[in-house]
Amino acid sequence: MKCTFLGTGTSMGVPVAGGFGSDRIDGDPRNQRYRCSVWLQTGDTSIVIDTGPEFRLQTIRSGIKKIDLVLITHEHMDHIAGLDDLRAFNYVQKSSIPLYTSSQAARSIRQRFSYMFGPQRYPGSSNVDIVETSDPFTFGNLSITPLCYNHGAITVQGYRIGDFSYMTDVKSVPPETRKKIEGSKVLVLSGLRWAPEHPTHLTIPEAVEFANSLDIPKTYLIHMNSYVNHKETNEKLPDHVKLAYDMLEITLPG
Repeated sequence: MKCTFLGTGTSMGVPVAGGFGSDRIDGDPRNQRYRCSVWLQTGDTSIVIDTGPEFRLQTIRSGIKKIDLVLITHEHMDHIAGLDDLRAFNYVQKSSIPLYTSSQAARSIRQRFSYMFGPQRYPGSSNVDIVETSDPFTFGNLSITPLCYNHGAITVQGYRIGDFSYMTDVKSVPPETRKKIEGSKVLVLSGLRWAPEHPTHLTIPEAVEFANSLDIPKTYLIHMNSYVNHKETNEKLPDHVKLAYDMLEITLPG
C-alpha cells in the first residue's frame, strides 16, 4: 500500500489566508502546507482520508483519477470543505462514492451540505453514500478499524488499515483505542507545534511521547502550523519520528 500525503498543515493552512506570518516561512517547499488529507493506494483500490478546502488542487497535483472510498475523521471544515469536489469523480466513475464516518460527523455533513441529500438533492452535486459506523468494517479485501479519540469537546475518528494507523486532531486517546493502535508499523499523528501546550491538540513533544509509549517503528507528524520549520524540527526529532510534508510518498509494509 502506498500513502501520499496530500496535505499536512493545520486548520488555517500554511501560510494562512492573507499571507500573515509568511515572513517566518523560509523557501523550503516542505514548509508550505495544505490542509490534512492522505491518499492510499492498494491494488486497484483508491482511498482518501478527509477532503479539506484544497481538495481539488490536491487531486490535481497528486494525479488522483479514481476514488473508491472516502473516510472522514470529523466534521470540522478543514476536513470536509472539499466534499463538493467529489462530483468530478462521480461524473467520470458514473457512480456514487461510499463515505464512512461517525454518526456525529454524518449529521453535520448532511446539515452543511444539505443540497447533496434527500428528495430536493441538487442535480449534479456530489453523490456520496454515507455509512455511519465506529465499528470495524471491510471494504473489498481491506479490514478497516475506526480509532476514536478526543479533540477538545468533540470525538474524532481516525482509521487503522492493516499496519497503518492515521490519527489527526488528537488531544487524548482512551485506553481502548490505544489497544487498537498497538502493533502498527506506521503511525500518522498530529503534532501542532513545539510549545506551548494546546487545549485541543497534541504538541510535537507530546506526539513523540505518545508514539514512544506504543513502540511504533515509524511515526509521521502532520497538522503543523507555520511556526514549525521542517528542517529545524526534524533535526530535533528522534529517527523513528519525522515530520511529513505535502506530496511525501511512502510505501507501507505489507
